[in-house]
Amino acid sequence: MTEVVFTGFPGFIASQLIRQHAQQNESISAIILSSERSKAEEEAKRIQNETNCPTIKLIEGDITKVGLGLSEIDKEYLKGKKVTFWHLAAIYDLAVPRNLAWKVNVEGTRHVNEFIAELSNLKRYVYFSTAYVAGNQEGTIYEDQLKRPEAFKNFYEETKFEAELLVDEMKKTVPVTIIRPGIVRGHSVTGETIKFDGPYFFLNLIDQIKFLPIIPFVGRSKSYINVVPIDYILEASSYLSTLEAAAGQTVHLTDPNPHPVEEVYRSMVYLMTGKNPNGRMPHSLAKLSLSIALVRRALGVEKETLDYLTWSADFDTRNVERLLAGSGIRCADFLETMPAMVQFYNLYKKDKKFQIPII
Repeated sequence: MTEVVFTGFPGFIASQLIRQHAQQNESISAIILSSERSKAEEEAKRIQNETNCPTIKLIEGDITKVGLGLSEIDKEYLKGKKVTFWHLAAIYDLAVPRNLAWKVNVEGTRHVNEFIAELSNLKRYVYFSTAYVAGNQEGTIYEDQLKRPEAFKNFYEETKFEAELLVDEMKKTVPVTIIRPGIVRGHSVTGETIKFDGPYFFLNLIDQIKFLPIIPFVGRSKSYINVVPIDYILEASSYLSTLEAAAGQTVHLTDPNPHPVEEVYRSMVYLMTGKNPNGRMPHSLAKLSLSIALVRRALGVEKETLDYLTWSADFDTRNVERLLAGSGIRCADFLETMPAMVQFYNLYKKDKKFQIPII
């Protein structure tokens, strides 16, 4: 039996992937930080109760350390198995300091790669990158393109680009599939998520200013925003992880039919307040306001979010469409399924465990 190994548990995507694999009664291990053991045990127990799967093996380690900080016993256990290895552990915060992002996202991935190279029975190495390794490049971004941009919008993008360079090099020696998701939101049907970041920052903003007689647009944008539901990410990446043709491939798990930023914002305002936005707050004023810590904390918005409102690029998806052909897996339309997202947000917006600490 293949051992399916994950980093990044008990994070949202890793947890959902493990739940999906548990339903198939697979043998599962998760490399976790010792500081996350209590939370990981709780989540693993929840998954086991829901799926009646065998025990999820929790292995303490640390990707920022050589050998992933694993004990010799755990190393030998994994090396003795046929392994599908999913690497999701990373710092995903747009406001992350560079040193921390580099340590986890780049050096951590380097250590994972070194460990992967020691697995003689590796079936697949699935690495979660991001579509935003494109940095400030504009126009069409292709799946086989890994070109260093002139600049990045934040250290998250920069370090994920550097990490993907390392994993891309691994294609020469091991079966690698690189996943580049767009901005991930909750489930397209249930709206379920575990944190309100990304597009939810706009819901935070709208919720805080909905008492105003007029809710303005933020700046003026002709750009499109690429937001994908978690169920599409789970179904597509799981399918690709066992598809022979996906070995050695990089794919955009992005929305092939994204909507304009202003159309998305208009729908959010209407669903949250029952009225359409009117007037405009200049983009420069919004950026200046969010440079003040008290303001961005009060509104629940990271200032880096604004950089994506005016960035003009589209993600080519022809490779992933070719690989998914015949699977029935497709990305749900954002506007059509936004009501579920807003409903879930309104149910849990006052629960602090869903909100991201704004620094």
